[in-house]
Amino acid sequence: MDCIFCKIVSGEIKAKIISESKKSLAFLDAFPLAKGHTLIIPKNHHLKIQDMSRDENTDLFSLVHTLVPKIDSISGSTLVSVHNGKEAGQEIPHVHVHLIPRTNFDGAGAVHTMFKHRPKLSEKEFDEILIKIKS
Repeated sequence: MDCIFCKIVSGEIKAKIISESKKSLAFLDAFPLAKGHTLIIPKNHHLKIQDMSRDENTDLFSLVHTLVPKIDSISGSTLVSVHNGKEAGQEIPHVHVHLIPRTNFDGAGAVHTMFKHRPKLSEKEFDEILIKIKS
C-alpha cells in the first residue's frame, strides 16, 4: 500500500513520534498549521472513522483525550478536527485526527467561516434530516 501514514506506522518513513498506544500513533505534522500541530492515526489503514472497529475507535479517541491538554498547554486552546472522507477535505486517505494549537491571532476563524454556501432549511427539511440521521 502506498499510504504515507502506513509507512510511518511501519517505520519506513521517519516521524516525530509523540505517543503510541496499542492501536494508535501520534506524531507532529510534517507540514504544521501551527507550532505543535499533531496528528493521531489508527495503526491499521482505514479510510473513514466508521470503517474502524469499536476498539480502534476507542483507542484512537482515548489518545486524543490524553493529548488535548498537552496541546492546549502550547497556546491555551486546541482545534480538534477530522476530515472524514475526500469530500470532507481529507487529503490523505487514512483516518487522522488533527490537534492544532489555536490563538486569537492565527487567522483561521471558526468552523462556520469555512462554508461559503450554507443551506437555508425549512422546518420540514430539518425534520427529514433528523429522521434520516436517527433511523
